[in-house]
Amino acid sequence: MKKLLISLFVVPTLIFSQNQWTLTDYAETITAKELKENLYVYASDYFQGRETGTVGQKRAIDFLQNFYSTHEIDPANGTINYTQPMTLSIKGADVQSENVVAIIKGNEFPDEYIVISSHLDHIGVKNGEINNGADDDGSGTVALLEIAEAFKQAEKKGNGPKRSLIFLHVTGEEKGLLGSKYYTQNPLYPLTETMVNLNIDMIGRTDPRRDDKDPNYIYLIGSDRLSQDLHDISEATNTKYTQFKIDYTFNDEKDPNRFYYRSDHYNFAKNNIPVIFYFSGTHEDYHKPGDTPDKIMYDLLAKRTKLIFLTAWELANRPSKINLKNP
Repeated sequence: MKKLLISLFVVPTLIFSQNQWTLTDYAETITAKELKENLYVYASDYFQGRETGTVGQKRAIDFLQNFYSTHEIDPANGTINYTQPMTLSIKGADVQSENVVAIIKGNEFPDEYIVISSHLDHIGVKNGEINNGADDDGSGTVALLEIAEAFKQAEKKGNGPKRSLIFLHVTGEEKGLLGSKYYTQNPLYPLTETMVNLNIDMIGRTDPRRDDKDPNYIYLIGSDRLSQDLHDISEATNTKYTQFKIDYTFNDEKDPNRFYYRSDHYNFAKNNIPVIFYFSGTHEDYHKPGDTPDKIMYDLLAKRTKLIFLTAWELANRPSKINLKNP
């Protein structure tokens, strides 16, 4: 009888312990394998380079809708099956396009928002050749999907975020940051309650112009422009978990590339919302047919994606909002 009583107490304890997931467990659900599987689809010829308003871009929309629906991640308020439709003026013509927006609601501060973004479009077919945009911005797109899936896993295990997370796939980036401009002019959730934007654009390869050939780096742009808190949280998260060499070269206000102004985070920054732009640099295949999924460094892409997830986690679950430099 004594042995039986011991076993009755021990077994539930084992079951209980097996159900305890840690933050690093959620991060480890982000895998090179899943990123590769998704990107080989998303950057395939079937999507015809995803140019804004084309059939290829509509196929990209379908892919994203299906992902979020399959993973039971809710559509954002005000969307139609995850889409935020818009009419864009491109070279004098009206073009119908859509952002794709999903959300995981916060359980403590549901009316405070963190937007994680990437652009879903690319430049399409030029001179008879498909530009698949595996890095630009297929890498950011599949990273965003994996981040959303990791947060959903946490929610299912009873560890949902305190703040709401908005997963924003914007259209028309290549046409002039048009989708993110539309979102910030027609926000689905108040910009005044949007704490931060983490924007992902090209994180799948390495910059051949770097003197340091160690691939264990990422460029960060904008983290200290509007909030020292954001910069400090970003640095601490990397130190604790991923130990990248964080390179701020392109954050220099005198940088001639002006990348701070060239991706979708800028439309949030213009509204005094702190931002981080995650970027690994351009390369010889930038905006060319050679930007294909076989050239992506998937283990590195997974590690960079984990850094963004972990940073978003720290921001979503901190006790108070981050402070602005110039509120």
